[in-house]
Amino acid sequence: MKELTPEEHHVMREGGTEAPFSGKFVDHHEAGVYTCRSCGATLFDSKAKFDSGTGWPSFTDPAVAENIGTRDDDSHGMHRTEVFCKNCGGHLGHVFDDGPAEKGGKRFCINSVCLDFEQASTRPAP
Repeated sequence: MKELTPEEHHVMREGGTEAPFSGKFVDHHEAGVYTCRSCGATLFDSKAKFDSGTGWPSFTDPAVAENIGTRDDDSHGMHRTEVFCKNCGGHLGHVFDDGPAEKGGKRFCINSVCLDFEQASTRPAP
């Protein structure tokens, strides 16, 4: 596990949220995969990323479904579905049912501080 900055720790270990439109991956469009900042597990492929206009990176589906977990989150006076890394338990964000209908209707709304990025050209061949 990597050492986390105070902001990363707040989001990933305490269930916090980064400010909208502040994250480094909100307007990021390179080809590759997004991995868990804490443990390195593969989470999302850039092909599933879309601009939701919400201020956080949004994805239609996980790259490796086994690496993503969900659970009910009734904090802050609302009901949501939390998304977390199954490998390390880190809070990543939430999933909503208002994503692109043609891609299954899901919007995985993920905090940039929870992610690292590996460019497609730098990833080892499978």
